[in-house]
Amino acid sequence: MRRLSDCFGEAAKGCASLTQLRSLLVAATRELGFRYFALLHHASLFQPRRNYVRIDNYPPAWADELVATGLARIDPVHQASRLASTGFEWSELGRFMKLGTKQHFILERSRYFGIGDGLTLPVHVPGEPAGSCSFAVAAGLELPRRRLACAELIAAHAFRAARRLMNFPRLGSPPHLSRREVQCLRLVAAGKTDWEIAVILGISVETARQYLKHARLAYHAVSRAQLVVFGLRDQWLSFDDASEPFE
Repeated sequence: MRRLSDCFGEAAKGCASLTQLRSLLVAATRELGFRYFALLHHASLFQPRRNYVRIDNYPPAWADELVATGLARIDPVHQASRLASTGFEWSELGRFMKLGTKQHFILERSRYFGIGDGLTLPVHVPGEPAGSCSFAVAAGLELPRRRLACAELIAAHAFRAARRLMNFPRLGSPPHLSRREVQCLRLVAAGKTDWEIAVILGISVETARQYLKHARLAYHAVSRAQLVVFGLRDQWLSFDDASEPFE
Protein backbone atom coordinates (compact mmCIF):
# COMPACT_ATOMS: atom_id res chain seq x y z
CA MET A 1 0.00 0.00 0.00
CA ARG A 2 2.88 2.36 0.71
CA ARG A 3 4.23 1.60 -2.73
CA LEU A 4 0.79 2.40 -4.19
CA SER A 5 0.68 5.82 -2.53
CA ASP A 6 4.27 6.61 -3.60
CA CYS A 7 3.56 5.57 -7.19
CA PHE A 8 0.36 7.60 -7.22
CA GLY A 9 2.19 10.65 -5.92
CA GLU A 10 4.81 10.45 -8.65
CA ALA A 11 2.20 9.87 -11.35
CA ALA A 12 0.07 12.77 -10.09
CA LYS A 13 3.04 15.13 -10.38
CA GLY A 14 3.24 14.23 -14.05
CA CYS A 15 -0.44 14.78 -14.86
CA ALA A 16 -0.87 17.49 -17.49
CA SER A 17 -4.67 17.75 -17.26
CA LEU A 18 -7.60 17.09 -14.94
CA THR A 19 -8.66 14.31 -17.30
CA GLN A 20 -5.39 12.49 -16.68
CA LEU A 21 -5.73 13.02 -12.93
CA ARG A 22 -9.28 11.67 -13.02
CA SER A 23 -8.16 8.50 -14.81
CA LEU A 24 -5.40 8.06 -12.25
CA LEU A 25 -7.92 8.44 -9.41
CA VAL A 26 -10.32 5.96 -10.95
CA ALA A 27 -7.57 3.33 -11.05
CA ALA A 28 -6.30 4.11 -7.55
CA THR A 29 -9.82 4.07 -6.11
CA ARG A 30 -10.36 0.53 -7.39
CA GLU A 31 -6.92 -0.61 -6.22
CA LEU A 32 -7.71 0.66 -2.73
CA GLY A 33 -10.94 -1.32 -2.63
CA PHE A 34 -13.38 1.58 -3.04
CA ARG A 35 -15.92 2.24 -5.78
CA TYR A 36 -16.36 6.02 -5.75
CA PHE A 37 -14.28 9.15 -5.19
CA ALA A 38 -14.95 12.90 -5.05
CA LEU A 39 -12.20 15.50 -5.08
CA LEU A 40 -13.48 19.07 -4.88
CA HIS A 41 -13.70 22.55 -3.46
CA HIS A 42 -17.16 22.43 -1.88
CA ALA A 43 -18.07 25.81 -3.40
CA SER A 44 -17.84 24.21 -6.86
CA LEU A 45 -21.26 22.63 -6.23
CA PHE A 46 -23.10 25.93 -5.89
CA GLN A 47 -20.77 28.27 -7.79
CA PRO A 48 -20.21 26.23 -10.97
CA ARG A 49 -18.96 29.17 -13.01
CA ARG A 50 -15.99 29.71 -10.72
CA ASN A 51 -12.76 27.92 -11.54
CA TYR A 52 -12.77 25.50 -8.62
CA VAL A 53 -11.56 21.92 -8.32
CA ARG A 54 -14.21 19.26 -8.90
CA ILE A 55 -13.46 15.71 -10.05
CA ASP A 56 -15.57 12.69 -9.14
CA ASN A 57 -17.11 9.48 -10.41
CA TYR A 58 -20.33 9.64 -8.39
CA PRO A 59 -23.54 8.58 -10.17
CA PRO A 60 -24.39 11.65 -12.31
CA ALA A 61 -28.05 11.55 -11.30
CA TRP A 62 -27.12 11.85 -7.63
CA ALA A 63 -24.63 14.67 -8.22
CA ASP A 64 -27.23 16.55 -10.30
CA GLU A 65 -29.88 16.10 -7.61
CA LEU A 66 -27.57 17.43 -4.89
CA VAL A 67 -26.91 20.59 -6.88
CA ALA A 68 -30.44 21.14 -8.24
CA THR A 69 -32.13 20.79 -4.84
CA GLY A 70 -29.55 22.84 -2.95
CA LEU A 71 -28.77 19.88 -0.68
CA ALA A 72 -25.08 20.23 -1.59
CA ARG A 73 -24.89 23.21 0.78
CA ILE A 74 -25.80 21.05 3.78
CA ASP A 75 -24.06 17.82 2.82
CA PRO A 76 -23.10 16.36 6.23
CA VAL A 77 -19.79 14.99 4.92
CA HIS A 78 -18.77 18.45 3.72
CA GLN A 79 -20.00 20.10 6.90
CA ALA A 80 -18.02 17.65 9.04
CA SER A 81 -14.89 18.13 6.94
CA ARG A 82 -14.97 21.85 7.71
CA LEU A 83 -14.81 20.99 11.40
CA ALA A 84 -12.26 18.17 11.17
CA SER A 85 -8.49 18.49 10.84
CA THR A 86 -7.77 14.87 9.93
CA GLY A 87 -9.42 12.13 7.89
CA PHE A 88 -12.63 10.59 9.21
CA GLU A 89 -15.04 7.79 8.36
CA TRP A 90 -18.61 8.70 7.51
CA SER A 91 -19.82 6.52 10.36
CA GLU A 92 -18.17 9.10 12.66
CA LEU A 93 -20.20 12.09 11.43
CA GLY A 94 -22.04 12.26 14.74
CA ARG A 95 -18.77 13.20 16.47
CA PHE A 96 -18.64 16.50 14.62
CA MET A 97 -22.25 17.57 14.42
CA LYS A 98 -25.82 16.70 15.26
CA LEU A 99 -27.36 15.27 12.11
CA GLY A 100 -30.71 16.78 11.26
CA THR A 101 -33.55 15.39 9.19
CA LYS A 102 -32.12 16.75 5.94
CA GLN A 103 -28.66 15.36 6.66
CA HIS A 104 -30.11 11.91 7.31
CA PHE A 105 -32.10 12.24 4.10
CA ILE A 106 -28.92 13.01 2.13
CA LEU A 107 -27.19 9.90 3.49
CA GLU A 108 -30.23 7.75 2.71
CA ARG A 109 -30.47 9.12 -0.84
CA SER A 110 -26.80 8.46 -1.43
CA ARG A 111 -27.36 4.81 -0.50
CA TYR A 112 -30.30 4.73 -2.92
CA PHE A 113 -27.86 5.66 -5.67
CA GLY A 114 -25.48 2.90 -4.59
CA ILE A 115 -23.03 4.82 -2.39
CA GLY A 116 -22.13 3.15 0.90
CA ASP A 117 -19.79 4.10 3.73
CA GLY A 118 -16.81 6.31 3.05
CA LEU A 119 -13.65 8.06 4.17
CA THR A 120 -13.00 11.81 3.81
CA LEU A 121 -9.80 13.81 4.04
CA PRO A 122 -10.52 17.53 4.75
CA VAL A 123 -8.50 20.13 2.84
CA HIS A 124 -8.07 23.54 4.46
CA VAL A 125 -5.94 26.02 2.51
CA PRO A 126 -6.05 29.65 3.75
CA GLY A 127 -7.61 31.95 1.18
CA GLU A 128 -9.33 29.11 -0.69
CA PRO A 129 -12.77 27.53 -0.32
CA ALA A 130 -12.98 24.48 1.93
CA GLY A 131 -12.37 21.23 0.10
CA SER A 132 -12.07 17.50 0.59
CA CYS A 133 -11.24 14.21 -1.03
CA SER A 134 -13.61 11.33 -0.30
CA PHE A 135 -13.57 7.64 -1.13
CA ALA A 136 -16.67 5.46 -0.77
CA VAL A 137 -17.53 1.80 -1.17
CA ALA A 138 -20.62 0.51 -2.91
CA ALA A 139 -23.70 0.29 -0.68
CA GLY A 140 -23.68 -2.85 1.45
CA LEU A 141 -19.90 -3.30 1.47
CA GLU A 142 -17.45 -2.61 4.30
CA LEU A 143 -14.60 -0.14 4.22
CA PRO A 144 -11.18 -1.61 3.32
CA ARG A 145 -9.80 -0.66 6.73
CA ARG A 146 -6.24 -1.83 6.15
CA ARG A 147 -6.02 0.61 3.25
CA LEU A 148 -7.47 3.72 4.86
CA ALA A 149 -4.09 5.26 5.71
CA CYS A 150 -2.98 4.74 2.12
CA ALA A 151 -6.21 6.34 0.89
CA GLU A 152 -5.49 9.46 2.96
CA LEU A 153 -2.02 9.78 1.42
CA ILE A 154 -3.44 9.39 -2.08
CA ALA A 155 -6.13 11.99 -1.30
CA ALA A 156 -3.44 14.50 -0.27
CA HIS A 157 -1.40 13.82 -3.44
CA ALA A 158 -4.53 14.14 -5.60
CA PHE A 159 -5.65 17.47 -4.19
CA ARG A 160 -2.15 18.87 -4.47
CA ALA A 161 -2.04 17.87 -8.14
CA ALA A 162 -5.53 19.30 -8.79
CA ARG A 163 -4.57 22.64 -7.23
CA ARG A 164 -1.47 22.76 -9.42
CA LEU A 165 -3.50 22.05 -12.55
CA MET A 166 -6.06 24.71 -11.59
CA ASN A 167 -3.32 27.26 -10.90
CA PHE A 168 -3.87 27.57 -7.16
CA PRO A 169 -2.87 29.58 -5.22
CA ARG A 170 -4.02 32.60 -7.19
CA LEU A 171 -3.03 36.18 -6.63
CA GLY A 172 -5.64 38.86 -7.08
CA SER A 173 -7.72 41.55 -5.46
CA PRO A 174 -9.27 40.69 -2.08
CA PRO A 175 -13.05 40.35 -1.86
CA HIS A 176 -14.94 43.61 -1.36
CA LEU A 177 -16.42 44.19 2.08
CA SER A 178 -18.92 46.93 2.83
CA ARG A 179 -18.23 49.57 5.50
CA ARG A 180 -20.57 47.81 7.93
CA GLU A 181 -18.95 44.44 7.26
CA VAL A 182 -15.53 45.92 7.97
CA GLN A 183 -16.83 47.48 11.20
CA CYS A 184 -18.21 44.11 12.30
CA LEU A 185 -14.95 42.42 11.35
CA ARG A 186 -12.94 44.86 13.45
CA LEU A 187 -15.21 44.29 16.42
CA VAL A 188 -14.83 40.53 16.05
CA ALA A 189 -11.05 41.06 16.09
CA ALA A 190 -11.54 43.03 19.33
CA GLY A 191 -13.25 39.99 20.85
CA LYS A 192 -16.85 41.24 20.71
CA THR A 193 -19.84 38.90 20.52
CA ASP A 194 -22.67 39.35 18.03
CA TRP A 195 -24.80 40.89 20.78
CA GLU A 196 -22.06 43.37 21.70
CA ILE A 197 -21.50 44.26 18.05
CA ALA A 198 -25.22 44.94 17.65
CA VAL A 199 -25.27 47.25 20.69
CA ILE A 200 -22.14 49.16 19.59
CA LEU A 201 -23.37 49.66 16.01
CA GLY A 202 -27.00 50.28 16.96
CA ILE A 203 -28.33 47.40 14.84
CA SER A 204 -30.17 44.17 15.59
CA VAL A 205 -28.27 41.02 16.53
CA GLU A 206 -29.60 39.30 13.41
CA THR A 207 -28.35 42.16 11.21
CA ALA A 208 -24.90 41.89 12.81
CA ARG A 209 -24.91 38.16 12.14
CA GLN A 210 -25.85 38.76 8.51
CA TYR A 211 -22.98 41.23 8.00
CA LEU A 212 -20.52 38.69 9.40
CA LYS A 213 -22.09 35.89 7.38
CA HIS A 214 -21.62 37.89 4.17
CA ALA A 215 -18.00 38.60 5.11
CA ARG A 216 -17.34 34.90 5.79
CA LEU A 217 -18.95 33.92 2.50
CA ALA A 218 -16.84 36.47 0.64
CA TYR A 219 -13.72 34.77 1.98
CA HIS A 220 -15.13 31.24 2.24
CA ALA A 221 -14.02 31.42 5.88
CA VAL A 222 -15.17 28.55 8.10
CA SER A 223 -14.77 30.40 11.42
CA ARG A 224 -14.56 33.88 12.95
CA ALA A 225 -10.86 33.33 13.68
CA GLN A 226 -10.13 32.49 10.06
CA LEU A 227 -12.08 35.55 8.92
CA VAL A 228 -9.94 37.77 11.17
CA VAL A 229 -6.77 36.22 9.72
CA PHE A 230 -7.97 37.06 6.20
CA GLY A 231 -8.91 40.57 7.33
CA LEU A 232 -5.40 41.13 8.69
CA ARG A 233 -3.83 39.72 5.56
CA ASP A 234 -5.86 41.99 3.27
CA GLN A 235 -5.46 45.02 5.56
CA TRP A 236 -9.13 45.50 6.37
CA LEU A 237 -7.91 45.75 9.94
CA SER A 238 -4.72 45.70 11.98
CA PHE A 239 -3.77 44.82 15.51
CA ASP A 240 -3.51 48.56 16.24
CA ASP A 241 -7.02 49.48 15.13
CA ALA A 242 -8.83 46.35 16.34
CA SER A 243 -10.00 48.19 19.45
CA GLU A 244 -10.99 51.30 17.43
CA PRO A 245 -13.42 50.05 14.77
CA PHE A 246 -14.68 53.43 13.57
CA GLU A 247 -13.16 56.35 11.76
